[in-house]
Amino acid sequence: MDIFLKTISSINDETRVEILHFINTNGEVCVCDIENSFNMIQSRISRHLKILKDGGFLKVDRRGRWAFYSIKSPLDEFRQSILKEISFSDIKIPKLNKGCKSE
Repeated sequence: MDIFLKTISSINDETRVEILHFINTNGEVCVCDIENSFNMIQSRISRHLKILKDGGFLKVDRRGRWAFYSIKSPLDEFRQSILKEISFSDIKIPKLNKGCKSE
């Protein structure tokens, strides 16, 4: 029950749903790319990403000082169905606007 509630609560925020859809659409992105694309401060973005990661949607790959987020794989059927529903919704997300030199 705890896992179910964490998953549901992680998507109980419009910004987190937008960020999740953004990552699902663009693939692996750096925190700075999300920050730059959403025009939000890094601490706020990081908080949303932590909640989505704790909800079982995201994985993080740290490379030096950069943190790259992507959809966790494999993803269970429940979370896959949530991502599918989000992709069918009319959710506006910003275009990917690279915010850092990640290479």
